[in-house]
Amino acid sequence: MRPTAYRDGITTELFAGLFDDAAMFPPGNSPLEAAIPAHSAHRSESYRDTLGPFIFPAPRLTELANMLHPDGELSMSLTVPGGPTTLDAAFAQLSSIRWVRLRALEIVVDESHSPASLVTALDDIAATRPDVEIFVEIPRDERRESFLRALSGTSFAAKFRTGGVHADAYPDEAELAAAVRTVVGHDIPFKATAGLHHAIRNTDPTTGFEQHGFVNLMLAVHLAGQAAGIDELIAVLGDRNGNRIAERIATLTTDEIVNLRSRFRSFGTCSVIEPLDDLAALGLLPTSYVRQGATL
Repeated sequence: MRPTAYRDGITTELFAGLFDDAAMFPPGNSPLEAAIPAHSAHRSESYRDTLGPFIFPAPRLTELANMLHPDGELSMSLTVPGGPTTLDAAFAQLSSIRWVRLRALEIVVDESHSPASLVTALDDIAATRPDVEIFVEIPRDERRESFLRALSGTSFAAKFRTGGVHADAYPDEAELAAAVRTVVGHDIPFKATAGLHHAIRNTDPTTGFEQHGFVNLMLAVHLAGQAAGIDELIAVLGDRNGNRIAERIATLTTDEIVNLRSRFRSFGTCSVIEPLDDLAALGLLPTSYVRQGATL
């Protein structure tokens, strides 16, 4: 595949903070004592501007409290599978871990909350943590539309699952296109998690799972902002021609990139290096930019 020509400056504009470090989550499952030093090492590399926060599960905070952080402050996004009612305990534990800076919360919708009551609970959290970005993991069922409508006009963002350890954890192109069109239409920023292992749509050679490409997703978000129809979004999400997708994303103007990234904030990846290597192969990053990280 012929790579596109690299544009100076596109890394800072288009890929800044795109890769949240989810090394501890499947399929990477890196042990805590290895994942945190590796994150610190990434922070000193040439590609550090592409790195988002370290993703950490709230149920494992006790383990973190017993660790000595090796190198400075850890910027963290905390996943909260138990919903808002479990946050008081998590905040109490975090208060004793001085080297962690809480940057974001990723909150699962539990069965006890309606859309309205969830927003009320989030308002209470935001009042005490105004510097923390709050993402709500949107259910993949008939509740999706009502929860997204509830987030519209608030300061809260959405989180979509784009894969997992089972095939049915992956939304198909139509489901993901509909989700993208809805959040863009309601002006709700979002992040993604799981399954975006490569830049371009692909079939995993080991599992056989159909996997979305994160650059495909970025282009779909841009097109949704340009009022593209659902069929066009589906086609872009399913496109396996990496050169074509890369050429289209490389032509975005600075204003278009700003609009795109204001909508699509980041995604969790258990490997920071693999997506960087993909971008270099597509010509969207210079190979010298990622070469240092190739052995991490």
